[in-house]
Amino acid sequence: MTPEQLRDVVRTAVSGAVARGTLAVEVPEDVVVERPKNRAHGDYATNIAMRLAKTAGIPPRAVAEALAEELRAQPSIAAVDVAGPGFLNITLAEGALGRIAVQAVSAGEDYGRTDALAGQRINLEFVSANPTGPVTLGSTRWAAVGDAIARLLEASGADVSREYYVNDAGAQIERFARSLQAAALGRPIPEDGYQGDYIEPVAQRVLADTPGLLDMPEQEQVAVFAEKGVAAMVADIRATLEGFGAHFDTFFSERSLHESGALEKALATLREQGHVFERDGAVWLRTTDFGDDKDRVLVKADGEPTYFAADCAYYLDKRRRGFDKVVILLGADHSGYVGRYKALVAAAGDDPATHLEIQIGQLVNLVRNGEPVRMSKRAGNFVLLTDLVEAVGIDAARYALARASVDQQIDIDAELWSRKTNDNPVFYVQYAHARISSVLRNAAELGLSLGEAGDVDVSQLGHERENDLLRAIGEFPRVLTAAAELRAPHRVARYLEELAGTYHRFYDSCRVLPRGDEVAGPQTTARLWVCAATATVLHNGLTVLGVHAPERM
Repeated sequence: MTPEQLRDVVRTAVSGAVARGTLAVEVPEDVVVERPKNRAHGDYATNIAMRLAKTAGIPPRAVAEALAEELRAQPSIAAVDVAGPGFLNITLAEGALGRIAVQAVSAGEDYGRTDALAGQRINLEFVSANPTGPVTLGSTRWAAVGDAIARLLEASGADVSREYYVNDAGAQIERFARSLQAAALGRPIPEDGYQGDYIEPVAQRVLADTPGLLDMPEQEQVAVFAEKGVAAMVADIRATLEGFGAHFDTFFSERSLHESGALEKALATLREQGHVFERDGAVWLRTTDFGDDKDRVLVKADGEPTYFAADCAYYLDKRRRGFDKVVILLGADHSGYVGRYKALVAAAGDDPATHLEIQIGQLVNLVRNGEPVRMSKRAGNFVLLTDLVEAVGIDAARYALARASVDQQIDIDAELWSRKTNDNPVFYVQYAHARISSVLRNAAELGLSLGEAGDVDVSQLGHERENDLLRAIGEFPRVLTAAAELRAPHRVARYLEELAGTYHRFYDSCRVLPRGDEVAGPQTTARLWVCAATATVLHNGLTVLGVHAPERM
């Protein structure tokens, strides 16, 4: 019995007590069921009695006793004890935990998936680095975490669109184009230009694609270098991210907002809402009405729209495309941006708490022997995604970046994450999957198989280590749901490490395959199901993080 199924059993117990007149309460939609820290307190515990006591008008322990009587009548429950102020400690009947293994294996890749967010259309914007250089280490964190969040949301039933906002308008594009032009002409790069070694190859690609470019007037040259240089960089960025396992459904051009009339439409919408005013020849949005520290300029006195105007147009464009929620993942240098963005959402007539979510991620450092890895010559100023992958590999890079909460600054130790030892967290988890795969291969060589789900004798599973592992497997759907709700893929990583450790302890204590002349029996089959269930969860959890689950290592 999984925790989700036990929640339904508890709700049924409440319904039974209400039907019999023992309790006068509404049956709750949500029931908290947790694994107690002390195994002596049973398999699971719930605080439902204390939650219902006030409504019921009787003491929590009296509510607990009424529910305990209902629960004891369930054939899947062996014992129910009332503890403390009204906790219910539940011990499952023999074999009830074993069904978790059957359910996990039978569900396969769907095990852990729910419909908690079914019907929600979410636009998830992440990375969105300027198209003026390669993907840096800071952006790489969001590539790993953002992709994992998208996978988590999809595992909870949401319809997710991954989006990269291409900042292909503004002064930085002019500087980028003039840097390419200087490289093409053999001139020094302007002081305010881009200095990385990547500039020369991009300039040569533009020249090869546009014969006679250097014979054009200078401003026409700059325009071509801007358009084709950005296109080349976006193609490189897209390829780099795809190689890292981070797929995007849409690369959205900022310039298109200017060219399509979206800026004017956004301004008209904000005017209709009554929050636009003019002062000193400029057009402003009165964001202070919605908690911002100052009002924001939309159009400068010279008629030039601001970046903030493009942000307004971009948000409204997303909403017009039918997304219920806009989720944006930003770096630590954008923390001051949150207030104004919430204000623009409110000014547009939406509820920021419902339609907007902004996550801020902290910095990442790549270190070797305790010292920061030197910045890449190719980037000019930064360590690149490709530097990280070269140092530790894609799987280790993605796992390391997703393993820590994004509100923490992290150092990635290249030595640690490249080791093939158990102190490397990703190796530890992947090795557990490979070890189980080996067990299942050996079983097949002995002529052993899982057989049919209905034939396995789960009553053979009663060892303490078996129960620990089965309870851990049963927690996986809850872990995924919580990680999706909190946008916290690091919870999945830490869970997988605990699961791997629990499996290793099970394997060391419970013989799975027969030795010598031993004959395989029902217990062998039951334990193979436990192994296969663990492998299913490890595979599904690693897949959510965008990490491979190898069958051999």
